[in-house]
Amino acid sequence: MEQTIKGYFPNRRTVRKFSDRKLDDATIDEIISLATKAPTTGNMQLYTVIVNRNPEMLARLRPMHFNQPASVGAKALLTVCADFNRFSRWCRLSDADPGYDNFLSFTSAMLDATILAQQIVTIAEMKGLGTCYLGTVTYNAAGISEILNLPELVVPVACIAIGWSDDDGEENERLPIEAVRSYEQYPDFSDDEIIQLFKAKDDYAPNAKFVAENGKKTLAQVFTDVRYPRGMNEEFSARFIELLKDKKFL
Repeated sequence: MEQTIKGYFPNRRTVRKFSDRKLDDATIDEIISLATKAPTTGNMQLYTVIVNRNPEMLARLRPMHFNQPASVGAKALLTVCADFNRFSRWCRLSDADPGYDNFLSFTSAMLDATILAQQIVTIAEMKGLGTCYLGTVTYNAAGISEILNLPELVVPVACIAIGWSDDDGEENERLPIEAVRSYEQYPDFSDDEIIQLFKAKDDYAPNAKFVAENGKKTLAQVFTDVRYPRGMNEEFSARFIELLKDKKFL
């Protein structure tokens, strides 16, 4: 196992193109079951994974993910939800008064769900499957919630497209270890050091192409003006806050 892990992680890729090879329920169940061994808040397991494979359900969900290629070609979409509903119901049925309709509890459930999602991705890829996170799940969380009939205290926080890969996937550039690891305290980087740390992204050929295609001067402007502009962030933040209110977390 140790040798498999050492050989695996340096080679991982995000997969957005999937083959027609069948992905059975037993494989999905095994992956999720193994992933539940991950640590959780107080061992409460504050998550639910909704597996969508039915063509009609997939057709309803894909527009929520802007019909991006990975959502269209995947054999299944796994929506991972922060879930305090199940635990709260168990408390009430056991003569206990749950106090989990608050933001801290949402944060705990979100962390549980996020850890589970990454375990699912890692285990699936170790089994030879391809995966892709769909970052759009929180943009359209209310619509996804309605389609999946999510009750109070349940909010979608991650979605994984999964299937057998039809290509080698895509390798992305990464910041050097010095950018993301610090001992004892947060580092006080100089401006020059920040520029140097992001050099791997600035110099990456596909990123230079993005800059040219969008008529920008720098890669940072692609992020701030095109991909994740302030107006979009504020709009989807407001939508997500409203959903948290509707689901009784706020």
